[in-house]
Amino acid sequence: MANIELQGLVKRYGKLDVVHGIDLSIADGEFVVFVGPSGCGKSTTLRMIAGLEDISGGTLRIGGEVVNEREPKQRNIAMVFQNYAIYPHMTVRQNIGFGLYTSKISQAEKDRRIDETAQILGLADYLSRRPAALSGGQRQRVAIGRAMVRNPSAFLFDEPLSNLDAQLRTQMRIEIKRLHQRLGTTIVYVTHDQIEAMTMADRIVVMKDGHILQAGTPMDIYENPADVFTARFIGSPSMNLLAGNRSADGLQIGKGGEHLVGIRPHDLVIGEGSGAFLLTGVVSAVEPLGSETLVHFETAGTSVIATAPGKMIPAVGSTVSAHAAPGALYLFDAKTEKALGRQ
Repeated sequence: MANIELQGLVKRYGKLDVVHGIDLSIADGEFVVFVGPSGCGKSTTLRMIAGLEDISGGTLRIGGEVVNEREPKQRNIAMVFQNYAIYPHMTVRQNIGFGLYTSKISQAEKDRRIDETAQILGLADYLSRRPAALSGGQRQRVAIGRAMVRNPSAFLFDEPLSNLDAQLRTQMRIEIKRLHQRLGTTIVYVTHDQIEAMTMADRIVVMKDGHILQAGTPMDIYENPADVFTARFIGSPSMNLLAGNRSADGLQIGKGGEHLVGIRPHDLVIGEGSGAFLLTGVVSAVEPLGSETLVHFETAGTSVIATAPGKMIPAVGSTVSAHAAPGALYLFDAKTEKALGRQ
């Protein structure tokens, strides 16, 4: 296992900087997830850590040693790709053991590692099969097994679940989390899916336009976003944002001006009740989810999402009221989009 340190890390293509001198320390055994939209620099950063992209500036340390000029095979890390990158003509056993073929360990030790890895990943009964006979989730486990069998200092995952259907993604999230808990190896994981980030990470790193906007535990980032982008990117459905002003009389919504007022849909509740914040509007769409209902309504020229009990399904075109408890509102500067605190 190893810690990973990024100091002023830069990636430049010609005159264009795509990663702008980022700093981050990843502790030994930590599960860190880089999250952000396409083109934000998260995969490029991962590939620099792996040695698959040259570093244009700054310093990268793995286990305390500078590795800027080291080849990927000299960094003792293992990478799992989005498209599995397993060999269709090889069996599961051959695929898992592929990274050991050039190692100097004995054949008996190679077999022991392959068998142990297959047992951990639930692939022991599939070792003689080829990838075509496996499900998408099983193929991804083969790719993980090929990384595991080498006993690397760190695992790097580049959007490994994006090719799976929703049910398999949920299953694989749990399996990867359990794997980390069992092995304790450092994991750096890249995704654009904030649900993956929230459910898997010890710490989330939010990126945008080649910059790190915020790094923290999932709940810290969810409850205390540093800016509008992070507030809307983390959390599903996304945070509602309304123009407003803060005055001696409280918040004035729909007036425009200095502030943006944020409120998460799960904090904005349809129905009778009292709260520090009340919105009324006309229903434009309803999403029944069983345990709850998402209600979209128009207020102050803005579309807002609130929640209601699962059995409450307001009619489209009807008027509803939604309230929020004290402390549920987030205030942002309208110009800088930086957080100003809770209210």
